[in-house]
Amino acid sequence: MKSLTDGYELSNGVQIPCVGFGTWQVENGHVAVRPVRAALDCGYRHIDTAAGYGNEESVGAAVRESGIPREEIFITSKLQNGMHGYENTLAAFEQSMKNLGTGYLDLYLIHWPNPIRFRSRWQEANAGTWRAFEELYAAGRIRAVGVSNFHPHHIEELMKTAKVRPMVNQIRLCPGDTQAEVAAYCRANGMLLEAYSPLGTGKIFHVPAMQALSQKYGRSIAQICIRWSLQRGYLPLPKSVTPERIKENADVFGFELSPEDVQAIADLEGSCGHAADPDTITW
Repeated sequence: MKSLTDGYELSNGVQIPCVGFGTWQVENGHVAVRPVRAALDCGYRHIDTAAGYGNEESVGAAVRESGIPREEIFITSKLQNGMHGYENTLAAFEQSMKNLGTGYLDLYLIHWPNPIRFRSRWQEANAGTWRAFEELYAAGRIRAVGVSNFHPHHIEELMKTAKVRPMVNQIRLCPGDTQAEVAAYCRANGMLLEAYSPLGTGKIFHVPAMQALSQKYGRSIAQICIRWSLQRGYLPLPKSVTPERIKENADVFGFELSPEDVQAIADLEGSCGHAADPDTITW
């Protein structure tokens, strides 16, 4: 990967830019429009949002204001937890299209496999959701389909009725939290790993080992984390609301970490906490 517009190829042949701009915890309105515009202005062509983030409208507004043709921007959104099931999913998708102001999505994900509303029947709910995903995919309304926060047993249940295998699993991947079993399963089954919270929700900035690597490479800790993600074969989704940091986070192609440092960063066990258990979440 040599630039933000270089991409991975998904299992269906769709190209996805190798770094995405994350929008989790970015409020709707002008607060969200500005950083998304800043990201697009400095070269990002992949924007990640979700119905649950409450900022789809702002992402859509930023894309329109940018003047960049829609087909040059890869937009991902995710199904809200309370809307699993066939009919709910179709309605939720149309609401996301209305919010974003676009007729299609590049990638649509089931946000969590086992939300509390469907805890007693999550397998059935996910099967209905995936049937809706497959219909929207066949109709060209979604260019690629995937999941988020799924573990192998969730995917195995999905595949009992699925006709199309998920192309992406977006999970928490950051220094010291590499979810080795999940990652290995996804890779063995042709699924791209997207890394949300690649900076460990800010915890990584306080890790002495990362501060030392920042000195060694003459790069910011954020740049090292994003570069680490790419060298691990992940697709990182860094987030910032500060234009200078957004630009800095895109400048990750002019250096390379040694294999030893890549492993040392992976081995920082628990330095940024761990991913939530999707079977015990309370949302």
